[in-house]
Amino acid sequence: MIALVRYLFTVMLLSQRYLAPLLLFVGLLAVLTSSDSGPLAATYGSAAGGMLVCSVWLTMGLIGLEDQTHRSVVVVTAGSHLRVLLGSVGTAALWCLPLTAAGLVLPLLFGSHTFTFADAVLGTEAQLTCAFTGIAIGVLCSRLVFRRQGYALLLALVLLLAVLLAKGVSPVNVLLGDLQNATGSADVLGSTTVLLAISAGVLAAAVTATHAISVRRS
Repeated sequence: MIALVRYLFTVMLLSQRYLAPLLLFVGLLAVLTSSDSGPLAATYGSAAGGMLVCSVWLTMGLIGLEDQTHRSVVVVTAGSHLRVLLGSVGTAALWCLPLTAAGLVLPLLFGSHTFTFADAVLGTEAQLTCAFTGIAIGVLCSRLVFRRQGYALLLALVLLLAVLLAKGVSPVNVLLGDLQNATGSADVLGSTTVLLAISAGVLAAAVTATHAISVRRS
C-alpha cells in the first residue's frame, strides 16, 4: 500500500493538478482571514470551509488522472480494485496534510491572534473533518462512478451545498456553526472530535459505495 500511495502521489505531483486547488486554498485563506483579530475558532472555521472545496477538487483530479486502460494495469499490479481505491483515498488525504498545516499557520500571519495548543488541536480537527467529507464527495463524483464529468461536477456542487447548508444533518454544517459561535477553542474540542469521527464514517461509506459501483461497471 505504501508503494501504491507513493506512486499515486508522484503521478499527482508530476501532473501539477494539485496547483489549482492549492492556490485556491491559499487565496481563500488570504481573503477570509486577512486582518482578522477575532477568535481563532471562527478563523479556523473559514480554513475548514476552504479545505472542503479543495479536498473535493484534489480527489476528483487524482482519480481522474488515469484513463480506464492505465487504471486497469494499476489494478492488476496492486491486486484489487479496492486496494487502488484505498490508495487513492490515502493519497488524497496525504495531499490534504500540507494544506492543513497551511490552514493552521497562514491565519496567524494574515491576522492578529493569540495561539494556544487548544487552537492547534481544534484547527487540525476542523480541517480534517472537512477534508474527509470533501474526499468522500470527490470519490462519489469521480470517474469511477460517472463517465460524464459534467454530471459529476454538477453533483459535486449539489453535495457541497448540501453539506454546507443542511442544518443539523451534515457534520460540516454543525462544525462550522459551532466554530462561529464558540468563544474559545477549548469549549468545542469535544464536539469537534465527535464530528471528525462521523466524517470518517461518511468517508468509509462513500468508499464502500464507490467500490461497489466501480466493480459492477468493470
